[in-house]
Amino acid sequence: MWRTATLVTFLAAIVSTTSAGADGGQAATPPLRVLVVTGGHGYPTSFYTLFEQPGLTWDHETTNEEAYRRDLVSRYDVLVLYDLSRTLSPEGRANLQAFAESGKGIVVLHHALCSYNDWQWYRELVGANYLLQQEGGRPPSTYSHDETIPVALARPHPVTRGVAIAEVHDETYKGMWFSPDVTVLLTTSHAQADPALAWISPYAKSRVVAIQLGHGRETHDHPGYRTLIRNAILWSAGRLP
Repeated sequence: MWRTATLVTFLAAIVSTTSAGADGGQAATPPLRVLVVTGGHGYPTSFYTLFEQPGLTWDHETTNEEAYRRDLVSRYDVLVLYDLSRTLSPEGRANLQAFAESGKGIVVLHHALCSYNDWQWYRELVGANYLLQQEGGRPPSTYSHDETIPVALARPHPVTRGVAIAEVHDETYKGMWFSPDVTVLLTTSHAQADPALAWISPYAKSRVVAIQLGHGRETHDHPGYRTLIRNAILWSAGRLP
């Protein structure tokens, strides 16, 4: 199933183009082409509004197999992963990996951190993984619904520029595997959560932003979270300095 840019976003792009021309004939920057991937976990429709922001056009696939059934490099600038998928065909894995290795942007949200526990490449791409079952000596990760989560800035970064979130009502994850080389952007002191709430993956071939928050409407509607998502998309595509 495809979901295209809204009329509001389209009109905003037209206004932007007109303004650029009036300012001296410079070509306007085209909207980013975003593919949003869902499936394997429910979510409120408020999630869709995150992509109805200026500078973005987006399509939507409701399964990972549909999303990665073909080459994506020429079609999109950024992938936003919001699926919880345990398996993916060899062809799908190859197309996702080719997109990442092309240098295009990837934003990984909430339950997409739980995907592909058996795929080491995906774990390295994201810089973290929610463990669905015991792994070696590590117990499964845990979650807790309906928590009030304090949020703190770990360091200045373009992804967190203008993001004002003191706390958010959302779901926590705890006991995830993390790469020691992630660059943490947002943290929490909540007892039922891992300290890192948002981070930059150390994956070298593309810009990958991972954000643990994003379970429900309260978060999707939060102005600070909306800014965080837009910044993450723009930065992953090289549009924010």
